[in-house]
This record gives sequence, C-alpha cells and structure tokens, in this order.
Amino acid sequence: MAISIVRLGTPRKPGEGLRLGTVRRPPRGVAKADFAKLDYYDVWFPNLAPSAELVHEALGASTEREWAAFVRKYRKEMSEHDRGRELDMLAALSHQTNFSVGCYCEDEHRCHRSVLRELLKEHGAAIT
Repeated sequence: MAISIVRLGTPRKPGEGLRLGTVRRPPRGVAKADFAKLDYYDVWFPNLAPSAELVHEALGASTEREWAAFVRKYRKEMSEHDRGRELDMLAALSHQTNFSVGCYCEDEHRCHRSVLRELLKEHGAAIT
C-alpha cells in the first residue's frame, strides 16, 4: 500500500487507486463529470495546494533561489492550521490502501508536488 505522486491528466497506472487533486483550481474547459474519466482526479483536495499567491510565485520561479523561496513559503503554509493533521491522515492511509496525489505541472521538480512528496514522507507515508 502506498501513495503515488502523479501528474493529473496522465493515464492512470494499474493499482494507483483513488486520485486526489491537490490543486488550487479544477481543470479548465473540462466538465466536472469528466474529471475522473479524463484521468484528472476523483476527489478535489485543494487544502494541500499552495495559496493562489504562491502558485503565481512558483510558476514565475526561474532561478534556484526563487524556487527555494517558494519551497520555504509553501512548507510554512503546510505547517499552519490543520494541514499537519491532513498530512498525518494521508500518511496513515498510505499504509492501508493505494491512492495518488497530483498536480498539473509537467515537471515534478518545479512543482509543489515534489515538496508534497517530501512532506508526506516526513509524516511517515509510504510513497511509491
């Protein structure tokens, strides 16, 4: 049992399980009824997405320094409110069932899902 970190909109892999969309906004131009059919996500979970301001900052990060600033700010957001409990819950579930979390970004290394992968590991999640 484990969590897969995926790019939303890509074909599902066997055994991937339920897809959680950890994005700020639903996919544009796609009917809600088609989100799962088109391999975006089964459940929208924007709680784990960066704030709108940070999404803008991440998309504009062209240097390692700018990316590092985004990572620091996103980690700070994820330490606030109930985010830690949500990460703990997902980590616990990862030992009971397969599921995936994802975002639309093409390059995981310049996407919040790379940071989310590390946060989930830090909370004890099993990651594929």
